[in-house]
Amino acid sequence: MSALVVDDLTFELRPSEKRRTLQITVDRGGELVLAAPAGTDTGAMRDFVIEKRFWIYTKLAEKNRLKRVVHLKEFVDGEGFLYLGVSYRLKLVDGQDAPLKLSRGRFMLAGEHLADARRLLVAWYAERAQQWLTGKVRDYADRMSVAPACISVQDLGHRWGSCGKHDRLYFHWRSILLPPRIAEYVVVHELAHLHEPHHTPSFWRRVERAMPDYERRKSWLAENGMNGEGI
Repeated sequence: MSALVVDDLTFELRPSEKRRTLQITVDRGGELVLAAPAGTDTGAMRDFVIEKRFWIYTKLAEKNRLKRVVHLKEFVDGEGFLYLGVSYRLKLVDGQDAPLKLSRGRFMLAGEHLADARRLLVAWYAERAQQWLTGKVRDYADRMSVAPACISVQDLGHRWGSCGKHDRLYFHWRSILLPPRIAEYVVVHELAHLHEPHHTPSFWRRVERAMPDYERRKSWLAENGMNGEGI
């Protein structure tokens, strides 16, 4: 048997004499792979898939989100840009004391800096993300019994966050575009990795203890992400 079908999920099977445990992988294109010890009973594989079904559907939703067409924003009057889940309209102005600022419910961009608008906005987001995320890490670190060495905001590609060597935490600057409760989930997720490097049941128990409704937040992030928000 080279494939396993469980309801609407089809897995390519990869048996191995060296493997001791079952593992599911969602490839970049959304293909499902089930690696298993050679000779594993079909029933055991089906039970494993059923147990992991929520995780599988979440990962597939994430892949679909990444495939969506991203509509690049235009730096023109009235264009909306997210900040902590709220869309603020852009207004081009003259004679402003800063190239870009959020004032009176609008992003105000000095017209003479229009050619540099994207860089200015990303820098603005990164600065706010550093402040906001650092505060949230501080809020949760004690209750989760962790002490991250440092917090860094940068472009992480398709990842919202990452836990690196020596207890360093990294967050995507785009996290500051998310609604607060969703960005908070990203923080808790990465803090849990300071205890558990992999997404084991123990890892998810730690997340749940810190954030009992994490599954709803996690699902929202997988389903919505940036909703095609391109900057």
